[in-house]
Amino acid sequence: MSTGTNKSVTRATRSPVSLKRVLSLWDLVIIGMVIVQPVAPMGIFGVISNEAGGHVVTTILIAMVAMLFTAISYGQMARAYPSAGSAYTYVAREIHPALGYVTGWAMVMDYILNPLVCTVICSKLTQNIFPGVPYAALAIAFAVMFTILNARAVKTSARINDLLAAGMVVVVLIFFAFVLRFIWGIHQFGAGFFARPFYDPHTFSFRGVFRGTSIAVLTYIGFDAISTLSEEAEDPKRDVLKATVLVCVLTGILSALEVYAAQLVWGSKHFPSEMVESAFPLVARQVGGFFLFHLLNFTILIANLGSGMGAQLAAARLLYGMGRSNAIPQSFFGAIEPKRHIPLNNVLLIGAIALAGAFVVSYERGVELLNFGAFIAFMGVNAASFVRYFWRDRKKSWLNFASPVLGFGICFFIWLNLSRAAKIAGTIWIIAGIVYGFVRTRGFQPGLVSFEATSDDSP
Repeated sequence: MSTGTNKSVTRATRSPVSLKRVLSLWDLVIIGMVIVQPVAPMGIFGVISNEAGGHVVTTILIAMVAMLFTAISYGQMARAYPSAGSAYTYVAREIHPALGYVTGWAMVMDYILNPLVCTVICSKLTQNIFPGVPYAALAIAFAVMFTILNARAVKTSARINDLLAAGMVVVVLIFFAFVLRFIWGIHQFGAGFFARPFYDPHTFSFRGVFRGTSIAVLTYIGFDAISTLSEEAEDPKRDVLKATVLVCVLTGILSALEVYAAQLVWGSKHFPSEMVESAFPLVARQVGGFFLFHLLNFTILIANLGSGMGAQLAAARLLYGMGRSNAIPQSFFGAIEPKRHIPLNNVLLIGAIALAGAFVVSYERGVELLNFGAFIAFMGVNAASFVRYFWRDRKKSWLNFASPVLGFGICFFIWLNLSRAAKIAGTIWIIAGIVYGFVRTRGFQPGLVSFEATSDDSP
């Protein structure tokens, strides 16, 4: 970092500079949709199809209902604590600072890994278009691009997200058009043709659909990033809950339509193991030839560009929330750059980690570790919502009991079924964070960690 930047950060820590409230409900929904990705199920379509016997649309819809419980908990807690720290703040203030710190530490791993894995996959996908360009050059280019874009004001990032979301939706509509033309050319559909993607008696099994659903949940990972932008939302008490639920519902509906169309073309046929990762482009090639195949490849690239940029934006706000409360060094992580009103130090740090990690962490391992941190945060938010809106509330509502309990239980079950390697690596990260936090806060003494966000929604 240059000397000039250091001076700016120093001035930022001495003056009451804050994040700017410029994001509307529509901005929050768009940012959430781009982080989740409008084409989210395309990458895991083949894996789900093989596990669930072709019932991908069924698993997507079940997963949507399951994740809605957690989305409601996030929205409720963001209404009570409109803070950039998200799950970290919710758990710390409602349950215990030590548990909040562990939750935040798990989220740090999740949010840092997201732009990292997006850097990796964007570089790989670009090599499919330009095979002569070295991977190292592409990784550097994407990591630098994410950082430069996020170093601008947050409103600029929101406008870029608008364009990315619009482009992806257009490609999805083109895919739908090719599928409709393909189906129009079929003269005999057979009994139950249009209902078979939901239920095929020849391949249906509860065990298979359940296993497929545990994978389909990955379609929705990232919606929680909306809550990290609470301090930049124009009306966080109203808009964060609405945006979080809307992103889950819109992602579920769009994803269900995408995989339903793909299943009408492909049916319940098994994908060979070497073709699982390219399953959706293979379906696209069947209905639209190599044009649609390459268009889908490019679209998935664009989707990961938006996801990586949005994840870096959210990660910087999470680190800001932890730094401001002195859980990590405040002078660096809790500083706001006064000109752009963004935590510039954090943006630059995340970019550096994404660049370095792109050369040592594989895409598959990065995705597994993402889930480890994400579901710890999900469980923490559901627990915090239960404590605040049911345990401590004088009016005991069955909805405030059932929603967080179901959300916690579903997330815990999915977390238990993560791979052994992800559990080991994630546990090492958590233990390291606990040791660091214990030393820094002298045993997690509340007086040494100050959570600035105040509750705006009394029980």
